[in-house]
Amino acid sequence: MRPSDPAAPAFVQLAAHPLRWKLLTELAASDYRVRELVERVGQPQNLISYHLRLLRGGGLVTARRSSFDGRDSYYHLDLQQCAHALANAGTALHPALCFAPTPPPLPSTRPARRPAVLFACTGNSARSPIAEALLRHRTDGRVEVASAGSHPKPGIHPDAVQVLREQHGIDISGQRPQHLDTLAGRRFDYVISLCDKVREVCPDFGDQPQLVHWSIADPAAASGPDPVGHPAFVRTAAEIDTRIRYLLPLLTPTPQEVQS
Repeated sequence: MRPSDPAAPAFVQLAAHPLRWKLLTELAASDYRVRELVERVGQPQNLISYHLRLLRGGGLVTARRSSFDGRDSYYHLDLQQCAHALANAGTALHPALCFAPTPPPLPSTRPARRPAVLFACTGNSARSPIAEALLRHRTDGRVEVASAGSHPKPGIHPDAVQVLREQHGIDISGQRPQHLDTLAGRRFDYVISLCDKVREVCPDFGDQPQLVHWSIADPAAASGPDPVGHPAFVRTAAEIDTRIRYLLPLLTPTPQEVQS
C-alpha cells in the first residue's frame, strides 16, 4: 500500500492562501491595525480578522493592544519566526535546502549617499534612543540616524542606559531627549514610530519618507525599583534589535540592485 503523502509544512499551508500572503507582505513593512489592513488589502473586516486569527494561531503574527486607543490592536509580523518556519519548510522538502534563519548582513560597501532614519517616540527617553543607538552601532556609520519625541522627557531613562551598556557595550549616558520640531527641514528616508501615540501626531518631514510603525510597549510603564523595571528594558531592547537586523538590508542596496 502506498503511504499517504505527508502534509505540507504549516508555513506553506498558511502562506499559500492569497489573502494571507497579502497580509504577510503588508505586515512585513509595518505594524498595522485591522482597519488599516482592510484599506490596504481591500477586503471586508470580518475576513481580514479571520485570516489574522489563523496567522496568529500559526505563530507568524502577534497582536498588541494600542496604547493610543485601547479598543484597537496593532498586528506585527514576527520575521524571526517566519525565518525559522521557512527554514523548516526547506528542510522538509530536502535536507540540502536547509538554511540559517538569520537576516542577511549589511552590505560592506558604503552607498553614495547615506540613508537617513528617524526613530520617533513620545518621551524620547527609552524606545527611540535605544533604537537609534542600536542602528548606529550595527551600521558603523553607513546610516544617518536620529531620534526625537513629541513630548521629550528631561533625560534618558537610566534603565535604557544600563541595558545598552551591559547588553551591547553602547554608552548613551551623555545623550539628551530632543523634540521632533528640532528636526524640521531634515531629510529622512525612513521615519519609524515606536509608540502608538506619537504615530498619531508625528509631523510631516517632506520628501516622502517611508513611514513605518513598530508598536512596542513602553518599558518604563513596567518600571519600578530593580529588579522590576530592568527586565522590561532588556526585552524591549532585544525586540528592537531584532527588528533593526531585519531593517538593515532595506537601508542599502545589494550589489545586484546597484548593477541593475
